[in-house]
Amino acid sequence: MPPKVLIVDDEPHMLRVTELSLRKGGYQLILGRNGREALELARREHPALIVMDVLMPELDGLSALRQLRQDPETSTIPVIMLTARGHVMTRQEAEESGATLFLTKPFSPNQLLQDARRLIENPSPPRPPVSPT
Repeated sequence: MPPKVLIVDDEPHMLRVTELSLRKGGYQLILGRNGREALELARREHPALIVMDVLMPELDGLSALRQLRQDPETSTIPVIMLTARGHVMTRQEAEESGATLFLTKPFSPNQLLQDARRLIENPSPPRPPVSPT
């Protein structure tokens, strides 16, 4: 069975673009539309990789990422964070929250596929979230 990849984005167009980009890799794709769905689907489906937007309703991607990292069932899943807000603060916050990789929209579909392959084939231990001081 091909590895599962969970894609989470509230924008239907971006969800579709990401889905089409990763479909070329032959992965089994699971789609979610917000951070709450991301948590539920990650716990239920145990994907090999999560690709998640930062800005989403109900629970934003960074909050969902922090919860994923705190849960022993999901703490080791590599997470690629996507955002249209590519400024330094968002990147830093994503890294501090435990993101494995950070990509700015619009992203290269080929680069996303390459990054997904690399993370699925050679998963490295995810960065733990930085504790607030």
